[in-house]
Amino acid sequence: MNQWLDERLHISRLNDKFLRKAFPVHHSFFLGEITLFSLIILIITGIVLALSYEPSNSLVVNSFDPGTADKQNLIPAAYHSALKINAMPFGDMLRRVHHWTANIMVAAAVIHMMRIYFTGAFKKPREINWWIGMLLLIFTALTAVTGYILPYDNYAYNTVKVVYGIAASIPWVGSWLAQAAFAGNFPGDGIIPRIYGYHIMLLPGILLALTGAHMLIMIKQKHTQPQYAKRIAYKKIVGVPLLTQQTPIMLMLTLLFAGIILLFSAFIPVHPVEFFGPPSTTPINNIKPDWYLLWVFGALAIIPSFELNIFGGIIGSEFVGAILLPTVVIGAMFAVPMLDISKDNNYYAENPTNHPVRLAIGTAFMALLITMSVAGYKPDLISASILTTANANTVLWILIFAVPIATYFATIGIVRGIRSLREADERESMAHAAAADD
Repeated sequence: MNQWLDERLHISRLNDKFLRKAFPVHHSFFLGEITLFSLIILIITGIVLALSYEPSNSLVVNSFDPGTADKQNLIPAAYHSALKINAMPFGDMLRRVHHWTANIMVAAAVIHMMRIYFTGAFKKPREINWWIGMLLLIFTALTAVTGYILPYDNYAYNTVKVVYGIAASIPWVGSWLAQAAFAGNFPGDGIIPRIYGYHIMLLPGILLALTGAHMLIMIKQKHTQPQYAKRIAYKKIVGVPLLTQQTPIMLMLTLLFAGIILLFSAFIPVHPVEFFGPPSTTPINNIKPDWYLLWVFGALAIIPSFELNIFGGIIGSEFVGAILLPTVVIGAMFAVPMLDISKDNNYYAENPTNHPVRLAIGTAFMALLITMSVAGYKPDLISASILTTANANTVLWILIFAVPIATYFATIGIVRGIRSLREADERESMAHAAAADD
């Protein structure tokens, strides 16, 4: 049988080329695999949830609270199906697994990109994979946002209202673009079917295509090797084979990861659709996005309101804070590989302390995003009397500039201290070696 299959499918050639691929043995390399496992779990749980979800804005009678014969309690079918999923055996648990896996996938992707940046793994010849990774991060966040809209409770209603307003704030083409993206004006009958199409077909298809391209390029170019590989066999691939050793490790990691997800889901509740109720014109105070978009919300919170009319197009604070600023930030992240001036291929993960400026810029950038995220809590900081309405914007703007600058110079100072200690240890080792030779 093996020979028959090999003659037709060339399995032995597949084994020699792919299944015996050497994987580096280092814990940080599992971050990318966790992102992949998360995508697989999200697809599986998403398929199961889709079997009971009704992507429609049409009003139906609430079977849990039908009202009276004279006045029936009508709610959107999408919201009603979310209530039914919660009432199903393990339905709420399934939603929790889907929710927490999405958050962990974004977190793993962010930390994975941080590892690549700080170790210089974005350098030649891996620039394309850095850009693909950035696209994966962006589309992962978009997929998560569309998932929050699907239950179509009052929280989702207010969320899509904000997103629609942001799209409409783009000068000259905003109104047309918002209607094209959301199947008409907000609120409209086509919003939920359109978002549903994005969430279960378009965005997952893009994620799967980008993931496939990312893995194919990685297999072609090989991983960057950990520093220990340079000492063992310079410019040789050092690691364990995929089929016989890496696969059991990945299976153990998958089971451990699934166990952690189930623990999170069992003890930590997620978005309570029953609490927010069906869509209504009643606004929700202090509505906030998930943690990975909170920095954009922070920018919107502290940018003063303004409008500029340029050739008939309105440039306002909403466009600057939610479109222009994130475009600049993401553009800077895309430009990272182009800042590398080295012409040689990079084979090994670099020690971050050997590149203090890159390390300091990265930590300062992280400090900037964290500070902007804190600015997203401006109303909470005011209500807690930490800030006042009069000084909140001033204090937060000062922090947004001061914290990254302080972080940059603190990182440079710490790295210099580490390098001084390292050089002192090297001098001491050389002195001991010289004394031993004498």
